[in-house]
Amino acid sequence: MATNQFLTFTLAEEQYAVDVVQVREVLSEMPLTVIPRMPEYLKGVINIRGSVVPVVDLRTKFGLLEAEKTVDTSIIVMDLQAGGTGGADDGDRGTITVGCLADSVQEVVDIAEESIEPPPTLGTSIDARFIKGLGKKDERFIIMLDIDRVFQAEELSAVAATAGADKGSAEKKQGAEKK
Repeated sequence: MATNQFLTFTLAEEQYAVDVVQVREVLSEMPLTVIPRMPEYLKGVINIRGSVVPVVDLRTKFGLLEAEKTVDTSIIVMDLQAGGTGGADDGDRGTITVGCLADSVQEVVDIAEESIEPPPTLGTSIDARFIKGLGKKDERFIIMLDIDRVFQAEELSAVAATAGADKGSAEKKQGAEKK
């Protein structure tokens, strides 16, 4: 019986999970640097050990109401596959690091592959394409996200460009301050 580990978190009182393999770290909510003219779900960027990391509000991305920040609000820093759209010229484009806002982070759980149900076609508040399946843990269901599918290739490119542009302007600013 094969099991996989998933990090569970909440959004709008629903429990979600992502594969721990993609999770780099979990941070307490922190101030964001807002970048003008970005999509509504892209809330800003943070600096993690010298790297610029874009932060996405999954509530906004999923069409849920925005929530007040609390002491439990967390940023889940994940590596997303920046693969393409399946075209002939797609190659391995590596990964993009993104922070995702969550209402709260719960725990790491082991879920047996046999206890993962196919994604529902009706009755979820988010697009079914984003759902890998429903995991059963004890007597509760956990919505298992396919986090790579949550963002289209174009969106990831825009997010990566934002991080790169912001990093470049930050480096120029630091260089100017040293002179």
